[in-house]
Amino acid sequence: MSDEQQVSAVRRLDTPESGELAQLSAVFEDLQYVLRCCENLVNALAVPRPDPVLVEALWTGAVVGYVRCFSGRTKILTDTDVEGLELEDEVKAFHKNFSTLRDHYASRHVNPREAFTIGIAQANDGHPTGVAIVSTPRPGVDDTTVRVLGRISYALSGLIDGRMQESQARVLEAARSMTPAQLAELPIVHLSEEPVGH
Repeated sequence: MSDEQQVSAVRRLDTPESGELAQLSAVFEDLQYVLRCCENLVNALAVPRPDPVLVEALWTGAVVGYVRCFSGRTKILTDTDVEGLELEDEVKAFHKNFSTLRDHYASRHVNPREAFTIGIAQANDGHPTGVAIVSTPRPGVDDTTVRVLGRISYALSGLIDGRMQESQARVLEAARSMTPAQLAELPIVHLSEEPVGH
């Protein structure tokens, strides 16, 4: 948007072009969220005794946000996009594990932190004397894993940023094909925050 032109109103445009740009913007924001989670995780893991609640919350958010970027519903990002990035093969292979990780950390049925085993304490004469609940911690996330996710997300952000710029040009072209009267009929968008865009 040019700084030289005064904007009197922002109108909602519902076209295939604007729909594509909205989806690209949502994925871009998710990738930025993942990057912020990773940045905070690196800091959280750097202390001698990381807060397990904070670490799990940030990691779960990062994993869920990352996998959402590859939703089959929007088809904005695909595995092919990751394979096309200039990243090491190990990093690309790492990407394929994230759906499984998301299912683990966002499970509605299984505790992602610990596995539990129930035992019976037995007296010398063989009779049960009590119940033992034994928990086994599941492996947590480490700094290296967080940094790999950050690298992939950063590279994908650049890819989506380029697509957004191309998409914005198509949206503007579609709007320019409309008359001022047609534009005036579109509903006004009330801007409560700074618009996302480039």
